Amino acid sequence: MQAILQVENLRVYFTTIEGDCKSVDGVSFRVYNKEILGIAGESGCGKSTLIEGILRLVKSPGYIKSGKVLFAGSDLLRLKERNLRKIRWKELSYIPQGCMNALNPVLRIEEQIVDGIVTHTDLSGEKAKEMTSSALNAVGMPSEVAGMYPHELSGGMRQRVAIAMSTCLRPSLVLADEPVTALDVIMQRLNLQTIAELKERFGMTVVLVAHDMACHAEICDRICIMYAGRLMEIGIVDQLFQKPLHPYTKGLLEAVPSLERRRVKSIAGLAPSPLNWPRGCRFHPRCPFQKEVCGKKEPVLREVGSEHYVACHLYGD
Repeated sequence: MQAILQVENLRVYFTTIEGDCKSVDGVSFRVYNKEILGIAGESGCGKSTLIEGILRLVKSPGYIKSGKVLFAGSDLLRLKERNLRKIRWKELSYIPQGCMNALNPVLRIEEQIVDGIVTHTDLSGEKAKEMTSSALNAVGMPSEVAGMYPHELSGGMRQRVAIAMSTCLRPSLVLADEPVTALDVIMQRLNLQTIAELKERFGMTVVLVAHDMACHAEICDRICIMYAGRLMEIGIVDQLFQKPLHPYTKGLLEAVPSLERRRVKSIAGLAPSPLNWPRGCRFHPRCPFQKEVCGKKEPVLREVGSEHYVACHLYGD
């Protein structure tokens, strides 16, 4: 399969008075053309920072320590800003977390979408307005929404506006950061279905960040499991849900409510601090299957089956 995005050893750190906070600490993965790749993990594991690093949206005191992000034949981390602006929205777009904060409260919806279109294309304002109406209709929103302000819309509608903004120029890759956070389950399902339908209709590729495993099961083709700034496991959705390998992945799935289980299990212990990651496997202090080597040597992400990768000494040589 052809990779549309390739991330190699990406590290995103934040400078603090106590030292570097290593939020993303050596992440590598590929995104295949026209798939939906999910990124899952506990809050604070580095999911959103990973997306910001890929898009070069990390702000001070954060900085990109090292790595490569290969897209459309270029390393995004080394592109000049003017060249990066030519790619954004047209080829590479972003659905931000917290859509209310992403929308300007004093501008009507149409003005905000038109501004993005005109900024990143040579289209006229009138043509941009036509595209705005089409983009809103594509996500199931009536044309009247274009004349409304963000505060006049519900949380789910604002999130749909953000989806419309990110897909109006038909980009080849969309990075969605927690697009269903703080929504009720009905709006979550509708918005996930909207993303899946747009992906099919326009042949887009989507990277979906969400902490809810049920969201990934709904629309994703593959899932990356992230913990403590690293990837623990990557696999096809059915494969990973039916036969998870990493103890952390198993713990996440056991924490999901199910009709088959009377009690939900939690993962013992607390997530470590990014200021001081544990030596060896970062999950070993909480792992019920830890061995002596787990606290001494960090496991590498290795392929253990077709499109199935795991970073765990239980599956070493």
